[in-house]
Amino acid sequence: KAGLCTCRALLFLTLWYLFSGCTLFLNKYILSYMQADPTLLGTFQMLMTGVCGFIQLYFPCGMYKPHHRLGRPPGFYKHMTLVGCTRFLTVILGLVSLNYVAVSFTETIKSSAPIFTVVISRLLLGEETGLWVNLSLLPVMGGLALCSTNEISFNTKGFIAAMATNLTECLQNVYSKMLISGDKFKYTPAELQFYTSLASVVLQVPVSFLYVGVTLEEVTGRQIVAFIVNGIFFHLQSITAYVLMDYTSPLTHSVANTAKRALLIWASVIMFGNPVTMLSAMGTCTVIAGVLLYNKAREIDTSSSTAKKSHKLLSEEITKVRRI
Repeated sequence: KAGLCTCRALLFLTLWYLFSGCTLFLNKYILSYMQADPTLLGTFQMLMTGVCGFIQLYFPCGMYKPHHRLGRPPGFYKHMTLVGCTRFLTVILGLVSLNYVAVSFTETIKSSAPIFTVVISRLLLGEETGLWVNLSLLPVMGGLALCSTNEISFNTKGFIAAMATNLTECLQNVYSKMLISGDKFKYTPAELQFYTSLASVVLQVPVSFLYVGVTLEEVTGRQIVAFIVNGIFFHLQSITAYVLMDYTSPLTHSVANTAKRALLIWASVIMFGNPVTMLSAMGTCTVIAGVLLYNKAREIDTSSSTAKKSHKLLSEEITKVRRI
């Protein structure tokens, strides 16, 4: 596949970045200015992705081509439950992390996502990465860490929760890639969105009743409207990410996600007037340079892999001729 080198892939990459920004800034507004409960917000997000995902099962809206199957693929509900559980854990552990440490610290931990993705992709997909690709990840991860070094505070519980969030999110992405790009049975983005959201909601609603610090009477009409709008943007962010997975490898997706975080940090500077430091500027430049190096390293690895395959085929042909 051409990866991101197609107009359609670049379109969904742009939409993913746009919807992620809308979701992030609405999260900030709802939690900081409307004083809403974060667990309740997370529950509404999963409910809305379930509703919107159900609609897109029947109305793809040009995001994917529907697959006409006679029945469900083997292990369908098992796969959906597993991905749904990882989505649930990512949301809950992310909230736990934010309860103990600053957002910037969580972002710093998430900068290690490409390394997690390399390991998980090797274990689940058997996908190998070359030396140059692995080396190009260093400036990508280091750059995001520099971008988010403001107000870093360490807390053991927060650190463990942030690392666990990173692990579950990477596992979710790689496992979803395996399902969405299957050879025999290919899952659609809407199927992943709806069924995994359903599995996540089954787990998340009881947790919300146990941990939500407000009663339903305290939730205002403005908050409910904000929850619904936020949930729609969260759905659009999630489904464009799933669509993009069909065009890229898990590692490319992870690198694009890291670059997105660096851009959103700068967008938050403009939107909320957060202070800009020299380290943040250096970090952004480092991430951009790292992404460019990663793309070049992928080209080198692809060329090298193609050359090795050609050499192997040529050797096999020569061996056959000699036997004749």
